[in-house]
Amino acid sequence: MPALMGAPLPTLRPPSVPLVACDPYFSIWSPADKLNGADTTHWTGKAHRLWSSVRIDGANYRVMGGGASGEAVLAQKSVTVLPTRTIYTFEGAGVALTLTFLTPALPEDIDLLSRPVTYLTYDLRSTDGKKHEVSIQLEASGEIAVNEPDQQVEASIPEVGNTLRAVRVGSVAQPILARRGDDVRIDWGYFYLAAPRAQEATVRTSADSKMPGGRARIGIDFAPLSVTSKPTSRWLVLAYDDTYSIQFMKKNLRPY
Repeated sequence: MPALMGAPLPTLRPPSVPLVACDPYFSIWSPADKLNGADTTHWTGKAHRLWSSVRIDGANYRVMGGGASGEAVLAQKSVTVLPTRTIYTFEGAGVALTLTFLTPALPEDIDLLSRPVTYLTYDLRSTDGKKHEVSIQLEASGEIAVNEPDQQVEASIPEVGNTLRAVRVGSVAQPILARRGDDVRIDWGYFYLAAPRAQEATVRTSADSKMPGGRARIGIDFAPLSVTSKPTSRWLVLAYDDTYSIQFMKKNLRPY
């Protein structure tokens, strides 16, 4: 044992990589070695798909989620899993990208610990000494807000103050706390994507009317930015407002 104490620890490769790890309902993972190698899932294994791509000098590269055969992807260089962060690095087309998922689950701060929010940051820089035009896109499936993908959902673009732009999706039926068991996903409340207005973010939805969650999409697009050797970044939030979180003495109670 003493001889092993100075040996380097093996690289951690979890069976599935945590992206959003707020609670058992709001829980999204990447089951592949590469973030752009497969669709993301709920911890139960059912599809909870997120997709992201970057457009570099007019060419699209997928960085998150599964895609069509032959679709261009940005080469993943590493993945690091830490207690509150998962960090991916990518490189290609003269650009380096660091993608960081941050869930601030800090036990000494109950307000942060109970916040159903994961922050996603895109850090970009040029690797070839040239200037590149880069735009960022994130898209999420409406299935994140339902138990089964054929449940009907609706999406909207709510007003959330002057600093953010947001889009949300939720089930039409809203069966609050009606399900129980292990292989269950939340199908009430609303899943949100939001980003700062100051970062020239726009939001969109394909589910203005009722449609199955598996076909609905909501998304955020950032305006093109000039990327040089000096790092630049954009960030957004993924959040879930479950409206009611627990049933006690047959009474539905709101979250903390």
